[in-house]
Amino acid sequence: MAGLVVLDRDGTVIEERPYLHDPKQVKLLPNAAAGLRALRAAGLKLALVTNQSGVGRGFFGLDAVSRVNERVMALLAREGVTIDEVFVCPHTPDERCACRKPGTLMFDLAAQRLGASPVGSFVVGDKDSDVEMGRRAGATSFLVRTGWGQETERSSSVRPDHTVDDLMGAARIIVAAVSGEGAPRG
Repeated sequence: MAGLVVLDRDGTVIEERPYLHDPKQVKLLPNAAAGLRALRAAGLKLALVTNQSGVGRGFFGLDAVSRVNERVMALLAREGVTIDEVFVCPHTPDERCACRKPGTLMFDLAAQRLGASPVGSFVVGDKDSDVEMGRRAGATSFLVRTGWGQETERSSSVRPDHTVDDLMGAARIIVAAVSGEGAPRG
């Protein structure tokens, strides 16, 4: 079975922007592409997951989300990175759907479609919902200090397995873990 890394989009791979719907506003975070290249070089599958309540709130449609995701993929491709799958939850928190993080449906679909086991998989994100999704799925969770990560680290009661500065920091630990070098928790 392939190893899997499930990544939050906004604040983890790209800059956080409220209700992002304009592809021109997409900007990769520093070290994001390098971290993703390292994960890919280690033979890991990569899935991007994103809550997009702006769709459910009527601020923009799924077509806008698709254009933003296409821009993310194009910027990553320029950096030599390919994402295997992208999953979007278009619902508001009030809808209480199974796909909205911290629910695990997007994670479960990624594992199923990419032939991965939740055990031995990783979740990387900047919010407590990302960490909680990883915990619920049985994956190793990472909180990055990019995006909302620093605020989450200060205020959240949810505890990740690892807290790192950015996606490259997570990649170093993940690559060490999957290569058999192990990684300290914390």
